[in-house]
Amino acid sequence: MSQVLVVDDEADIRSLISDILSDEGYDVTVAANAEEARASRRGGRFDLILLDIWMPDTDGITLLREWNDAGDLNCPVVVMSGHGTVDTAVEATRLGAFDFVEKPLSLAKLLRTVEGAIESAGKQSKKARSMLPSLLTPVGRSELMKALREKVQQYARHDASVLISGEPGTGRGAFARYLHALSQRTEGPVVRVTAASLTDSNVEEQLLGSEQDGRIKAGAFERAGHGTLIIDELADLSAAAQKILLGVLEDGVFLRVGGSETVHLDARVVATVSADYDTRIDNGELRRDLLSHLQVLNLQVPPLRNYSEDVPELLNYYVDKLVDGEGLTFRRFSVAAQNRLRNYPWPDNVRELKNLVRRLLLTGTDEYISLEEVEAEINSAAHADEPLVKQDLLALPLREAREQFERAYLQQQLVLCDGKVGRLAKRVGMERTHLYRKLRSLGVDFKSVSVDD
Repeated sequence: MSQVLVVDDEADIRSLISDILSDEGYDVTVAANAEEARASRRGGRFDLILLDIWMPDTDGITLLREWNDAGDLNCPVVVMSGHGTVDTAVEATRLGAFDFVEKPLSLAKLLRTVEGAIESAGKQSKKARSMLPSLLTPVGRSELMKALREKVQQYARHDASVLISGEPGTGRGAFARYLHALSQRTEGPVVRVTAASLTDSNVEEQLLGSEQDGRIKAGAFERAGHGTLIIDELADLSAAAQKILLGVLEDGVFLRVGGSETVHLDARVVATVSADYDTRIDNGELRRDLLSHLQVLNLQVPPLRNYSEDVPELLNYYVDKLVDGEGLTFRRFSVAAQNRLRNYPWPDNVRELKNLVRRLLLTGTDEYISLEEVEAEINSAAHADEPLVKQDLLALPLREAREQFERAYLQQQLVLCDGKVGRLAKRVGMERTHLYRKLRSLGVDFKSVSVDD
């Protein structure tokens, strides 16, 4: 009979798991906290430990690290929690966790996981690595997100450089980590470099490393060997940094500062860049030849407003994640609040959604997050100078929303018509005299319109 230790501070969870596993023929011991878990392990040997992450005295990761550091991890450990953070997933994996079970528990999955863990005892490292991709999988059931995940899975089978483009806050870095977790390089390191942190004075040492008196200081390329180097916000690279990066990508080798022997580039390079990177190239901010080396494979991450049907799932995901990772008070979004946020344009994308959830969990006390709370938060963050597609017209009275839309619409159409009102009238289907009055009433500047228009 297999011996299972269940460590969870919630009595209902302990009782539920104990009853289920006992009915399946397992011998179950329960512990309400880290101290009881330590005592149970001192008193017997277990074939499996089910370990909750969030406990009041000592959290599950700390306890797992304690056992790992002492060389005392002689059985598989399955961690239990809400949606795991990236850091938690990576740390649990590094410390030898076998798998991850989400709360609320799926009893069918729990039984499959327990059975698989016990059968695979001694093979934890292989299984532990396999849990990372599922924890890092970007959330969303929309066709857009499904297609994006499929493309990442396809790219993961190759080893070429990848350029990930999109608006700020769309989760480009999360897709880069997901790509790494799915690839053959998953056992290697992920090294992230923020382009803006590289200056002309430190770029060579930061990227290439240095060598002096036989002492080697590895740079980002070398530290990412056998793994993935992620360069965030490519357009923030200085001209000197772009030149160095291009040289390494072209040659496949580099010299450390002060060194004399070449070092081969072994890392896969993934770069993130803003959606308007073509404009950055035209403006001379980005080298076209550098982009051609990086975009062997190209991944475009859409803005959140393009897959708004996933907003309710993202809201629930970040509630669980922040409750689990930061110990915030659990609250639920009311149906009205969810529907309102589905129709919000999210100018700062998923990052804005996560920050909104955090503020609502920090400041509210009721179990349900109301429509009124949501309205107060998004109204305080409104920016009138945002492009029309990012403006929250639902927050305005009908007349103001209509005027705002008409103003932005006609301004953009006027640009497309080279400032010619006659051409604009034909394009939008309005009589020219009426259009002039409309432009004046909306405050649209058309003084530069040609008289022979």
